[in-house]
Amino acid sequence: MTNIGTQRRLPSAMLAVAAVVLAACGAARPVPAAPATSTTRPTVSTVPVGAALAVKIDNIDAARPATGLGSAEAIYVEQVEGGLTRLIAVFGPQWPAVIGPVRSARTTDLDLLAQYGRPTFAYSGSAPALVPALRSASVVNASPTDVPGAYFRDPGRAAPHNLYVRPALLPTGVAPAADVLSFGAAPAGGTPATDQRVTYPAASYEFRWSPAVHRWLVLMDGTPFRSTDAGQLGAATVVVQHVQSYVDPVAERAGDVRATPVYRTVGSGTATVLRDGMFYSATWSRPQPATPTRFTVAASGLTLPFAAGPVWVLLVGTS
Repeated sequence: MTNIGTQRRLPSAMLAVAAVVLAACGAARPVPAAPATSTTRPTVSTVPVGAALAVKIDNIDAARPATGLGSAEAIYVEQVEGGLTRLIAVFGPQWPAVIGPVRSARTTDLDLLAQYGRPTFAYSGSAPALVPALRSASVVNASPTDVPGAYFRDPGRAAPHNLYVRPALLPTGVAPAADVLSFGAAPAGGTPATDQRVTYPAASYEFRWSPAVHRWLVLMDGTPFRSTDAGQLGAATVVVQHVQSYVDPVAERAGDVRATPVYRTVGSGTATVLRDGMFYSATWSRPQPATPTRFTVAASGLTLPFAAGPVWVLLVGTS
């Protein structure tokens, strides 16, 4: 255990096995039912190809299991105050009916999401000092303040861990100039691996390779990480991306002494990439905010694309 294109489709038999195995790890509670609403928007099939939706997800104990994450193309993990973590779930043209619970934006989100063009960004507020940056960022702001009719609260949960969004009622964004997630065949240079653990001050993630479903099954704090729509989540590719970090001045000005970090996702650094039951020591590069992050095998410099399927990226700060 270590701490720290062209898509390839799975055979139909393997997908059938995956559905059975993941369903057996099913959700602990039903998907929250959205109240009826008279506000309508064209169906999600009209979302421009390549236009992304990013949703900030709460994931402490009281917020789990989440809803809608089974449809995410990428899930980013970032540390927030108190050593806890939150997720940014990024969806392509196919948006689920309900996603949540939704929580607040952070400074890290702005540069991270710039590589997705001008994505729709669903979040539930921010520190007052961050509002000007959010308004000028390369996102379509879609908070409850911007689109109040798109959100509802689940009475079966306690606030603030009960806010959900109906993506069909959100505005759409602008697609990036290039594909952000690069998929393709695995390069040479990998080492067989079965398990990877990433720890934060107040949260831990573990990824266990399952040959049966050809996925890295996700655990958080030692228990399966589930979404109500998909059971235990699995990743086709896991990236542990080491980035420079600093204490967020927005949090300091707000009097938050719990050291909320800001992660620099523009630049270059080292990474670990897991795919197809293999471990790769890698490097990453992203020269500008509008350019996608690209990965290479550290030893050979070969391009390191992702395996077809969901991608998890865990941001780990370095001083």
